[in-house]
Amino acid sequence: MTRKTTEKTMAAGEFKARCLRVMDEVERTRRPVVITKRGRPVAKLVPADATEPDAFFGRLAGKIRIVGDITAPLDPPEAWDPVAEFDELCRENPPR
Repeated sequence: MTRKTTEKTMAAGEFKARCLRVMDEVERTRRPVVITKRGRPVAKLVPADATEPDAFFGRLAGKIRIVGDITAPLDPPEAWDPVAEFDELCRENPPR
């Protein structure tokens, strides 16, 4: 069974030559365009949802609570001995 699609298909070379016009058309008609290479679909240009707010920043506002200093190191600087850690890493991973 094949399904009917309303998506326009365009070769990558044609898309490259007409990119800005195609973007304007997708925005105006709200119809996606499938970009193909050698007849195989490789990308889809879809209209952006102008009403969607930024999905990342502020997403957890009011849902989490920060307790303490989140920028402070977990261990005090005196607890870290870089020479001893380096020696341990060298023992665990000897040169080949």
